[in-house]
Amino acid sequence: MTPVETGTPGVPVVLASGSPRRRELLTGLGVPFTVQVSGEPEDSREADPARLAAELALLKGRAVARTTEGSVVIAADTVVAVGAELLGKPESAQENEVFLRRLSGRTHEVYTGVAVLSGDAEVVEVARTAVTFRTLLPEEIAFYAASGEGLDKAGGYGIQGLGMALVERLEGEYSNVVGFPLSVVTRLLRGAGVPVWGTLGAGAE
Repeated sequence: MTPVETGTPGVPVVLASGSPRRRELLTGLGVPFTVQVSGEPEDSREADPARLAAELALLKGRAVARTTEGSVVIAADTVVAVGAELLGKPESAQENEVFLRRLSGRTHEVYTGVAVLSGDAEVVEVARTAVTFRTLLPEEIAFYAASGEGLDKAGGYGIQGLGMALVERLEGEYSNVVGFPLSVVTRLLRGAGVPVWGTLGAGAE
């Protein structure tokens, strides 16, 4: 586990993800947490992107919850779908170029499943954002793929980095495309008794 010193002491929280983007976003919510990567393989026969995102988030959360008794575990998984095709993480710059050609000038869907586990309780919710790419020039595709930024990201791009220049418009939550929908994360953590920005929200004493 890697301790993260932030926020105020409260319910122990474990982030079941090694993503630096999720770590940064959770830190911004003022939630003290440690990091433990689940190690669960990210494969499934599920073809529906929303159900797949929920399933994989829950699998990751359960793997970590088995070794972190007494903590609230939060896990997430992001799935990118263009039409009926699911785009995972490209394995090379060449495959990244293939992904970008498929996304160019089209609208695709980004789904992130968020699972929060506390004791015997398991809550899973999926956020969806529609992302439209502008039509990309071949030189732009080659340049972005060569940057390496998209190699560790579902869909082969990072909207919070250079990939911002690929996007024409969004319909939905920006942080969901980053991989950690903050509206969902805030609601589920507060529901598990974890203060976000120092409060449990409406009705909190």
